[in-house]
Amino acid sequence: MSDSVIMHVRCRADIEPEEYQTVLDVLADFTPLIQPIPPGAALAQIGGALRLHDTTADEIARRARVRCLLHGIDIRIGVADTWATAATASAHTGPGGVLHLPDARAVHAFLSPLPVDALYGVGAAQAATLRRYGLHTIGALAAMSEDVVSRIVGGKAGRILRQRARGLDPRAVVPLRRPESTSARHDFERDMLDPVVIRAALLDLVAELAERLRARGQVARGITLAVRLADGARVERTRKLPTPSGHTEDLRTAVWRSWDALAFQRARVRRLTITAEELTAAEDGPGTQLSLDPEREARLRLEPVLDKLNARWGHTVVRPAGAYRHAS
Repeated sequence: MSDSVIMHVRCRADIEPEEYQTVLDVLADFTPLIQPIPPGAALAQIGGALRLHDTTADEIARRARVRCLLHGIDIRIGVADTWATAATASAHTGPGGVLHLPDARAVHAFLSPLPVDALYGVGAAQAATLRRYGLHTIGALAAMSEDVVSRIVGGKAGRILRQRARGLDPRAVVPLRRPESTSARHDFERDMLDPVVIRAALLDLVAELAERLRARGQVARGITLAVRLADGARVERTRKLPTPSGHTEDLRTAVWRSWDALAFQRARVRRLTITAEELTAAEDGPGTQLSLDPEREARLRLEPVLDKLNARWGHTVVRPAGAYRHAS
């Protein structure tokens, strides 16, 4: 496969905007080169991420899918060296949810037998026209001369479709600017009443968000805690941070205060969502100031070490001790 390694991520048709943002956040943990395709798809260029994470494209795709499944979101991922091929693959992953086409031979073997309307970008009318001329499979379309396909479908459109049928697509992933907010969510398997388990889940989400912000070189100015209750009601609390921060301790303090302000007594909790808001580049923030608290300074010095461990071995390898209690 060439240096261009593209993942096409396909979400379910009825995905909620909040869930879609979570998918984009997960992808951003692997690469900054992400092109959202709303309402339920995205592209990610992961060529550089392979070297950064010292792994394979297939492994990155599977890690991303598992991360989304932990949020209760099922996605399908196609991996190839072009946009159109990866997008075609993401619709044919099978039960494993990931289809990796590592080279030209694999691309040809995958595309050739598929019906022509399975090719990404082929509309219903175009497929019907191609079939009328005997081009029932992608392989048949790829084998036909460019002039003939152009006459059947029409000029430029015909040339583009034939190229895609041959596994060619010059389009690049066009990353958009970094998001102004990012979220992490936890769904309990059953409506949860135990405050210890709830706080453990909150701490785990805080650690995930803080690690994500530091990896992207961002800081948050505010934190919103959203709680979905057993009766479907949703309650939110937003709190500004004293100074923009991406440190776990600062985000945790804001979340604890928001949770305590809700003053739940016997409420059963179904879902927790924490959103870091008003994100800015860390270099635009006030910087880390000496706190004169040796324990805090020690924790801040430890953060980069923990981030490296989690980046290499998975984001849940090192977590605050209290976060390991929410095994519900």
